[in-house]
Amino acid sequence: MGFFGYKKRTRSAQYFDYPLMAAVVLLLAFGLVMLCSASYYAGRLENDYMGYFQRQLGYALGVVALMIILPIFSYRRLFTLSWAFYFLALAAMAAVHVPGMGVVSHGARRWLHLGPFRFQPSELGKVAVIVFLPMVILKLGKKMRQFRSVFLLLLIVGIQAGACMVLTDNLSTALIIFGIGYVVIFVAYPRTKQFVLVTLGVGAVFAACVPIVLRLMEGSFRLTRIRVWLDPASNLSDGGWQVMQALYAIGSGGLLGKGLGNSTQKLGWIPEAQNDMIFAIVCEELGIFGALILLGLFVYIIFRLVFIAQNAPDVYGALMVTGVTAHIAIQVILNICVVLNVIPTTGVTLPLVSYGGTALLIQGFEICIALSVSRRIAFAEAEIGPAGKKRRKYRSAREEAAGV
Repeated sequence: MGFFGYKKRTRSAQYFDYPLMAAVVLLLAFGLVMLCSASYYAGRLENDYMGYFQRQLGYALGVVALMIILPIFSYRRLFTLSWAFYFLALAAMAAVHVPGMGVVSHGARRWLHLGPFRFQPSELGKVAVIVFLPMVILKLGKKMRQFRSVFLLLLIVGIQAGACMVLTDNLSTALIIFGIGYVVIFVAYPRTKQFVLVTLGVGAVFAACVPIVLRLMEGSFRLTRIRVWLDPASNLSDGGWQVMQALYAIGSGGLLGKGLGNSTQKLGWIPEAQNDMIFAIVCEELGIFGALILLGLFVYIIFRLVFIAQNAPDVYGALMVTGVTAHIAIQVILNICVVLNVIPTTGVTLPLVSYGGTALLIQGFEICIALSVSRRIAFAEAEIGPAGKKRRKYRSAREEAAGV
């Protein structure tokens, strides 16, 4: 008989993070509703009112199917396949320069066309870092205590991010890839203070080099984006128009918004409203209240991912889920900061909400990795009390390895 009359007994029980799955499905549904509204005008111009919605609905149903099927398989199989993921991402990004395969869109060669399929290969770089970097960390073992191991890991991340920037000219995705790698390395490296001090030192050096970098960027479109960010009203023809219209949309929404479907800024005032700027349409139609609901869903998903990472049965699973968490958190922050003009404009979509088949499927696959890890979380014990109440504790990776 345990404390407070609870009788302890150990039993085997299988866990699955249904709350995470339900939150993702709810976010997908929210995104589909907002996409249907935001893409109305763009679909009208193409004489296909529901085209964007129908395509996104197909991708969303594919994500739901993946979340049902893929978690059945063990995530540990990715350990041996991580090499293939890493080099496949590099090969796919290089393939955009092959005649007949690469597609130019919005002035950049970032798309790959294979038969009826068209996708953005730079998205594969995010998954490559998430599955490959933890494998290398485990291979290093005790050598992770040496700071030179950090340079090796940063080199691995840098190759993937550099290929993304050089081969597909996609700086925003390269920054996200580097951010994912940085968070995973930070979590895995045992000497936190040393890591933070070196990071601050590198950041100080980079800040000192900013004037030189800006001078080298003279005449480039990225420097133009910085100027637009500093004063969008004076640079309407260079991209400030989109930023100003997004801010008008947010301001006009007020607390409760104009009502679903009643946005005026989506009627050609905000270019590509169904993509990067969909958060502005959410604010205009649903107001601050709707925006907070959306942000609450993201916060809850991140909370569930952190829970899975903390209770993962092994280090490989924990680090992979850490990478998934970093990806979603970084991309949400960047997208909202762009819409609010906190940072210069970049082509970063809002995860699981913005239009885009490649990004949605990749993000769904990452959620499947987290669900697969959650499926293998073991209960340490179930405490049965006099009133028949049950309380479950989860077995940590260390306890699992020790057989506790």
